[in-house]
Amino acid sequence: RPHSDRPGADTAWALAIDGGAKGEPKPAAHPPGTRVEVRDLFFATPARLKFLKEPRTESSHVADAMRRLAMAHPEISFRLESEERALLDLPMAVSLLERLAAIMGREFAGNALEIDANREGFRLTGFAGLPTLNRPTGQHQYLFVNGRPVRDKLLAGAVRGAYQDFLARDRHPMVALFLEAPTGLIDVNVHPAKTEVRFRDAGIVRGLIVGALRTALSAAGHRASTTVADAALGAFRPHTGYSTPLPMGFGRSSSIPRGLAEAAMQFMAPLAEPSARTEMPADPVDGNGASYPLGVARAQLHETYIVAQTDQGVVIVDQHAAHERLLHEKLKHQLEAEGVKRQALLLPEVVEVGEDGARRLAQRAPELADMGLVLEPFGLGAVVVRETPALLGEADVQGLVRDLADELAEMGDHLSLKEKVEEVCGTLACHTSVRAGRRLTVDEMNALLRQMEATPHSGQCNHGRPTYVELKLADIERLFGRR
Repeated sequence: RPHSDRPGADTAWALAIDGGAKGEPKPAAHPPGTRVEVRDLFFATPARLKFLKEPRTESSHVADAMRRLAMAHPEISFRLESEERALLDLPMAVSLLERLAAIMGREFAGNALEIDANREGFRLTGFAGLPTLNRPTGQHQYLFVNGRPVRDKLLAGAVRGAYQDFLARDRHPMVALFLEAPTGLIDVNVHPAKTEVRFRDAGIVRGLIVGALRTALSAAGHRASTTVADAALGAFRPHTGYSTPLPMGFGRSSSIPRGLAEAAMQFMAPLAEPSARTEMPADPVDGNGASYPLGVARAQLHETYIVAQTDQGVVIVDQHAAHERLLHEKLKHQLEAEGVKRQALLLPEVVEVGEDGARRLAQRAPELADMGLVLEPFGLGAVVVRETPALLGEADVQGLVRDLADELAEMGDHLSLKEKVEEVCGTLACHTSVRAGRRLTVDEMNALLRQMEATPHSGQCNHGRPTYVELKLADIERLFGRR
């Protein structure tokens, strides 16, 4: 039932269509603009009624379809009701990002990168989330072609390919991407519901998506999602208020609520053997870390985390995740340039990987050698490793080779390692990075921070986890009631 009132018209008009019967236009009271109202959506019995699921399930499908339409048309307001309950209420948005925030959450809007790229008549726009903002399924990936929502394997695969350097296989990015294509270069009639399309040149489309996303991710540098810091701050905030006054001297009364009060009591308790090691540089480059985005190292906690001071607050770095990313990027750079430099093992190491694993590794031996890993068959179900990438230092050869054998099994025999270079480099880096539990000197910690600042994508490790958390001084002061 559409209602419409044009600017300057004497009256608005309404047209009712009931069960397919079209009525006559009638004058109606309506504010300027157009509204289309659909009631009793399933008035007519569907042709395949027996294939419909529970009402709640079908209702969620309708809501999902409405959300996708609303994304494609932020200038239109949408409202969906079911059984007198509003399932969706989206007012007109002034921008695409505002509409995406209403549907995908403010978390996405605060950690999204704008996309705008062109290639050979195709244009890609929209927003893509930082790798550290990821989900266990791909249901938060919204893809559109010429304004129509689609669920296309080619497009989804291109998104996956762009993020494969940053996320584990079981994690998925959040994106909302809009592809504009010349109508003569696409076929939209390959699926009854028009949810799939066929491109005349799929390579151009895939290259556009992968290139645009990787360019945006590279421009983001070592930025990590703000949700990481928000979660850290949330862990410190008390969940209940002070129900009773604190006893004199922070007594051990059990009536004190949990939260900051309990943390304060633990702080006042006798100290156990310290698990943090603090070392101040003898000649710090900058006393407060103002010259460096990631600050100056002040301590190492539990031989795992680096605490650095910046002019804006505090940065906490996961040393293993950070070094893993640095190695990953160096391996890729060497591979793309002059090739990965190798180091010979003083004692070649034999690794048992089973007959299938040994066969796969032997087949890929020339490609692995280009990546710095030299191995050859050694009896039944084993290989002997003679050289490893020099960047890796004292590598965990046993774990590295076994994991590579497993990855080769998943890849299959039809792909070259060049096509999966991100995953292979990630496996190599993971087994040789600075491990949690290793003590670092202040110079080593500061060197790691400086390398992170100079390395692209250093805000997350190869599995999509954050490498650091930044707590702003203003947020810390709020925790202590100073603001």
